[in-house]
Amino acid sequence: MRMPLPDAALAQLFSSARTHHHWLPQAVPDELLLNLYEQLKYGPTSANACPARFVFVKSAQAKARLLPCLSASNIEQTMAAPVTVIVAHDLAFFDALPELYPRADARSWFANASAEKIERTALQSATLQAAYLIIAARGLGLDCGPMGGFNPTLVDAEFFKGSTWKSNLLINLGYGDAQQLLPRDPRFPFADVCRIE
Repeated sequence: MRMPLPDAALAQLFSSARTHHHWLPQAVPDELLLNLYEQLKYGPTSANACPARFVFVKSAQAKARLLPCLSASNIEQTMAAPVTVIVAHDLAFFDALPELYPRADARSWFANASAEKIERTALQSATLQAAYLIIAARGLGLDCGPMGGFNPTLVDAEFFKGSTWKSNLLINLGYGDAQQLLPRDPRFPFADVCRIE
């Protein structure tokens, strides 16, 4: 039986963690991004499909390619962030299932499935993997700023042309400027959104 994490560790992952929009001018080394992936990759996905694909946008050239794809309200924070992760999902994820899920013929579950089933499975599990990325990043001392304010058609054309990858969301990573945080927005109490049956 595993022991619960200490309160301080849980606070770093959840209750004291915040979504950041302003960033300190401190680089995120590639080694930290490699470690980040090594942590998040163990989160569960449907049939261990692991459909998420991650593009870590760091260079000035890559940021310039991303810039026209952003909503106006997200430009400043994204250009200032040391790293912006494009979280995508691979619609051909099932081709890797013989390797990732060898205990069953899982590829056959999707090879002739409807586009709707493939998209739902890929998007659902890749979104889980995006959440694992946020938790892993916080655990490694990074701050996060997830965003939906971008044009996915433009991102896909710029970064994934000719592939089966489709963008889902963006996550800015770095070291947030806590001095510019606004008060935390409220959350629902348990009784408003949960039932135990």
